[in-house]
Amino acid sequence: MALPIDPTQLDEDDVGVKRTTLEMDHEAAVEHVRETFLDADFGIPVEFSPSELLNEKIDADRDPYYVLGACNPAIADRALDATDDRMGGLFPCNVVVWEEEPGTQTVYHVSIMRIARLVGLAPDDEVMADIVADTGALADEAFEAL
Repeated sequence: MALPIDPTQLDEDDVGVKRTTLEMDHEAAVEHVRETFLDADFGIPVEFSPSELLNEKIDADRDPYYVLGACNPAIADRALDATDDRMGGLFPCNVVVWEEEPGTQTVYHVSIMRIARLVGLAPDDEVMADIVADTGALADEAFEAL
């Protein structure tokens, strides 16, 4: 099956990539990211460690890797309305913290709102453009505070 878009033609801005490095241990980084996103008006309704799960289930020997599912309820409600409820298939917005090496953590996020527009899950209209801008501003605030 051919993809409806050519991923090689996309750059990080197209999908709203945000990335930073924290010089701290993994558990401290996860806590710092959690608190920073809470301060930026996100909730964290979902958290899990894929590395712990994979290491336990299939002896994957993965370095620490943690996912924080961040959500701003007011914007999530607007996005559901703008997409006839389809946007929920991508909820929540994930912020990932992985250990590059002991004492060095990468924090990574992509904009599910931008991705939804690219793949046709969300409309390419002014309502969705405002939602993308609002979520981008909140994510920018959080990453600047990290």
